[in-house]
Amino acid sequence: MTKIVVIGAGAAGIFGAINIAAQNPEAEVIVLEKSSKLLSKVKISGGGRCNMTNVISEPKELIKNYPRGNKKLKKAFETFGTKSTIEWFESRGVKTKAEADGRMFPISDDSQTIIDCLLKECNKLGVQIKTKEGVKEIKPTAKGFIIHTNNSSYECDKILIATGGHNKIESFQWLEKLGHNISVPVPSLFTFNLPQSNITKLSGISVAEAEVKIATTKLSYTGPLLITHWGLSGPAVLKLSAFGARILNEKNYEYSVIINWVGFKNEAEVKNHLSKFQSENPKKKLFNSNPFDLPKRLWEYQLQECEIDEDLRWNNFSGKKLNKLVNNLIADLYEASGKTTFKEEFVTAGGVKLGDINMQTMESRKCPGVYFAGEVLDIDGITGGFNFQAAWTSSFLAANGITESLKTKKAS
Repeated sequence: MTKIVVIGAGAAGIFGAINIAAQNPEAEVIVLEKSSKLLSKVKISGGGRCNMTNVISEPKELIKNYPRGNKKLKKAFETFGTKSTIEWFESRGVKTKAEADGRMFPISDDSQTIIDCLLKECNKLGVQIKTKEGVKEIKPTAKGFIIHTNNSSYECDKILIATGGHNKIESFQWLEKLGHNISVPVPSLFTFNLPQSNITKLSGISVAEAEVKIATTKLSYTGPLLITHWGLSGPAVLKLSAFGARILNEKNYEYSVIINWVGFKNEAEVKNHLSKFQSENPKKKLFNSNPFDLPKRLWEYQLQECEIDEDLRWNNFSGKKLNKLVNNLIADLYEASGKTTFKEEFVTAGGVKLGDINMQTMESRKCPGVYFAGEVLDIDGITGGFNFQAAWTSSFLAANGITESLKTKKAS
């Protein structure tokens, strides 16, 4: 009997096992998981609601959300994209919904719905799941492979590796032994710490559209920004951290952040807007009137930072303090130091280099018969369901690749 072992019981591993078993009903499919938990990241994703994918369906638009691996994913998404994911789950009874920002969730708002669906499919297809089986070594043999775990050994014909991201290069040693090249893992998706800044007193305040830049780089992102008790978070910061993962790591997480709070591109535009507001509201106090619809506390904070008197009226506002306010609104500078992981949704940039992988079949070029899926690869997405989509897609392609390889073997 054909035996296929999947290493890792996360989203990519379980989805891969299901598709392998569905396409190869005569095969024995075994999933090995080093911990005692299955689909643990699915469980906590999206605050326990599971942000399973995104509404963006056009592959050329979808790949823009992957700081690493984007070009290599285009064809993959043409084969199995976000629409395929939604159809797959809905055909198995999981109704889905899109939120205003494009994120997709089960309509139940409960990640357990996704977990139950996946495990039900495993059960229906006879997929065996073995927990507390940490893989120590893979040895190629004349017929296939022997996998040594902390408890046992398994002989198999094909292997799908879906062990997720790791934050230490040492965790990839067993894959290096098989000849694979590894991009050193660094954190992605983290918030910015501003230990010296007073702005943290505004914790909880958000701005719907702010531009965030990293000084001395080309890195910038525009979107919702959240002020926290330790610094800055929200989609703009998290997405910027993903695109800047390697650069910020090289800077040892000591860098300057520049924020444009108001959406105007330059000093002249802001001054024109203020001048018009001044002429229309000459007698109003600056502290009582906000020309930019910023949150009240944030507007007051900017005025205080410019040492503007609380009784000052617009018709008396000019000079250096006007210039300082304009600068603060479009180029507010903060010194960041360190990082804070975003909730429990740990994502790494790094993993098995994509040059080692046939991206149509997900088979290793270094060790034929071994396939890869999910975050163990040097692929990562920004927040919004993109990392799960890469997991579903890569594991689906791996299942197809394994099936085609087995057919070719039979035919010969």
